[in-house]
Amino acid sequence: MIIAWFSCGVTSAVACKIALSLYDDVQVYYIDTGSGHPDNTRFLADCEKWYEKPIYTIRSDKYTCVADVLRKGFINGAHGAACTLELKKKVRYKLEKVVGSWDGQVWGFDFDPKEINRAIRLKQQYPDTKPLFPLIERQITKPDTMGMLWKAGIKQPVMYSMGYNNNNCIGCVKGGMGYWNKIRKDFPEVFAQMAQIERDVGATCLKDKDGRIFLDELPTWRGDPVEEIIPDCSLICQIEFQEIMDRQVERVLKGEISINDVA
Repeated sequence: MIIAWFSCGVTSAVACKIALSLYDDVQVYYIDTGSGHPDNTRFLADCEKWYEKPIYTIRSDKYTCVADVLRKGFINGAHGAACTLELKKKVRYKLEKVVGSWDGQVWGFDFDPKEINRAIRLKQQYPDTKPLFPLIERQITKPDTMGMLWKAGIKQPVMYSMGYNNNNCIGCVKGGMGYWNKIRKDFPEVFAQMAQIERDVGATCLKDKDGRIFLDELPTWRGDPVEEIIPDCSLICQIEFQEIMDRQVERVLKGEISINDVA
């Protein structure tokens, strides 16, 4: 059995579609954090029709949304975001325990140097997941996946149309200053909620060389949402050494080796 992880992002949507065409027994799962855009419901339903197969939604039985997790006092750290641990990782671990065994897990990393590097690090650090990367294998980029969805008649998730480079939770704690200023404009209620949580717990999403920056003190002119590239929030979040390029990335990009051959 193959587990395919659907995230309501464009790359995972196409990765799952490819997996369904390659393998006989594929189960597609979506981990609902409770903090995504409402349009995700529409996108998921469109993809189910495209797949001609259900997408099983699973979620935390302890927390209902990102804000619930952050109110516990920890926002972001060296090992990733607390929300990813509680709302995604632990949910994945629970499913893996129930399933027991699998022949592979499909991930939506696309054909991009940073994404290839994340895939390599994932293989090295989580070999038991038996990761499969159909987009990297076929040299499919994120823009390619958007085009494939368009050809299939599926409208991309609203967050992309609004100018965000992924479909993470609204108010992603990994976002930079420009991202948060865009959230302030597009989703003022989310911005206000996060600003209050920061004050309540005494922790911040942002910092610079001078230290922490509370959202309610963030100048509206700081940051550039176009230049700030936030990685898609996967079920891993913080992969150790993901910012250090593995020497094998270039060989994968050149087609000298397959991502499946990486050790």
